[in-house]
Amino acid sequence: LIGIKPTTPKSATVYDPTCGSGSLLLKVADAAPHGLTIYGQEKDNATRALAVMNMVLHGNATAEIRQGDTITSPQFLKGAELQTFDYLVANPPFSVKSWNNGLENEYGRFDGYGRPPEKNGDYAFLLHMIKSLKSTGKGAVILPHGVLFRGNAEAAIRKELIKRGYIKGIIGLPANLFYGTGIPACIIVLDKEDAQARTGIFMIDASRGFAKDGNKNRLRPRDMHQIIDTFLNQRPIARYSRMVPVSEIASAKNDYNLNIPRYIDGSEPEDIQDLHAHLKGGIPNRDVDDLQPYWDAFPSLRAALFKPVREGYCELAVDQSEIQSAITNSAEYQTLVSGSNGAMKHWWNTHEALLQGITHTTRPGELISELGDTLLAAFRPRPLIDEYGVYEQLMSYWNDVMHDDVALIMGEGWDDAAKPRHIIVNKERKLAETPDLVVGGGRSAAKWKMDLIPPGLIVNRYFAKEKADLEALMAAAEGVTQRVEEFIEENSGEDGLLSDAMEDEKITKALASAQLRAARRADPHGDEAKVLAQLITLYDAEAIAKRVVKDAQVKLDEATFKQYAKLSTADIQSLVIDDKWGGWMVSGVNAELGALIQKLVERLNVLAGRYEKTVGELDAEVEALSAKVAAHLAAMGVER
Repeated sequence: LIGIKPTTPKSATVYDPTCGSGSLLLKVADAAPHGLTIYGQEKDNATRALAVMNMVLHGNATAEIRQGDTITSPQFLKGAELQTFDYLVANPPFSVKSWNNGLENEYGRFDGYGRPPEKNGDYAFLLHMIKSLKSTGKGAVILPHGVLFRGNAEAAIRKELIKRGYIKGIIGLPANLFYGTGIPACIIVLDKEDAQARTGIFMIDASRGFAKDGNKNRLRPRDMHQIIDTFLNQRPIARYSRMVPVSEIASAKNDYNLNIPRYIDGSEPEDIQDLHAHLKGGIPNRDVDDLQPYWDAFPSLRAALFKPVREGYCELAVDQSEIQSAITNSAEYQTLVSGSNGAMKHWWNTHEALLQGITHTTRPGELISELGDTLLAAFRPRPLIDEYGVYEQLMSYWNDVMHDDVALIMGEGWDDAAKPRHIIVNKERKLAETPDLVVGGGRSAAKWKMDLIPPGLIVNRYFAKEKADLEALMAAAEGVTQRVEEFIEENSGEDGLLSDAMEDEKITKALASAQLRAARRADPHGDEAKVLAQLITLYDAEAIAKRVVKDAQVKLDEATFKQYAKLSTADIQSLVIDDKWGGWMVSGVNAELGALIQKLVERLNVLAGRYEKTVGELDAEVEALSAKVAAHLAAMGVER
């Protein structure tokens, strides 16, 4: 957002006047391949010490982090003036009421703008930042969205900032994003370079793009990347972003008010009920037209799903229960799936050498940035599918699994990272790891953790037949268990022949055996003895089937464990890159496609259900039901 490039030199300066523990400064420095010269100020001394420690831990030991109140006692001065910087980032405390307590020297920060309100320090921090930027400086600051539209002294300051062209962009964020406050915030992007020639402010309404995270909202990776892509490319998107001319902002209607809803209508389109459709039936073509992105991707699908009933209206050409199958079985949908999977596999294959080259020198941040950017580029031309949805699949997997895998490979190398890790049982540990594989039985059983290559990947590649045989044995065992349960169900109950053998409405082989002995003493050839004998035979068959399954599982586990020692480096890389990481990414694309189709199916079901019956048909049903109720009441002697 603030224009840091791969060529930005380390001598370029970045400043955070309210740096806290230094996280923003570290993120900015990490975005510059050569690093940056870091400056920061923090009011709280303990937090300042934490920031210094973070700088050292992240390889920025030369960073200058000073303690003091930024407004009343700025620590970075050049003579009697504020020191200026190339870049600036900040997330100052919102709406500080005591910002000017002890303020003696304004350092010219408010000259030409006017003094900020006594009880609200948002613009005091913003003007400090503008004063701290070089003539070509760039910055981004997070502030409460009230700075965009509040009046009086703040309105005058805002008007002057717009006239000077210092505001390059405004990004509206979701509410309840930050701890300590639930109010919405915004990012104000500052740029002094070519400020006098600036004729517009690029605005983004990103207030709807978030995920719930407990009682707070959270920006997802897809939300952040979409914001950045849209801003850098100045891309206009309906209900999301546009370049707003300064002339529009300065108009009598807006009077330099920067409240984003004035310029971007982010509300959902109204779902209009069609009166004629309710009276005469049929689905309005207008509602079907609203799904045009789907018809663009599947040109013949609309004609397959709908047929005309009169001008401007249509109805389903298939049963409502068959909508989903009609879509997913269409040749055009299959083409979309194969094309998307092909694009994913091609993109993945182009990065195979990069992933195989992961070593201790790999920079994980640069790796995922390369993967993410090229993935977006690969799916941007694809029809219908949202490239940011696919990107979110990658980033979620990176955060959950792949980042740890990469860190493990960097630390131990491919071969050692793939070795099974023996879990040492420590009875004093409150939390024990769940083993991925148990080899042997009883006290001699060895428990193993496979951190990089789960046993399932080994089984799928090397023991597919054994896996299929095991699954067949498991299905057979489940069938025997089901026969046992059905037999008990048939012969239990109040007068069932198994009722005397049951305890607390349950029966076991031991209970059945004890009752069989008693039944044979009473009547060796009676029905009860026969049923109990049949049940015990079924129990024996179930035990044998389960034992066969267990023996097969033990053999498969032993073979799987031994296979790890046979893996070459190439085998390990193929299992991880192709089967684990690549396999998950293909499933992620299919999940996105499934969600898209489900959304279409749900909308078509809504439309079909809404206009399924006309008002006249519904009235007739109501009258028929009312007459039926009246007849029942009359039969009971109840007067209406």
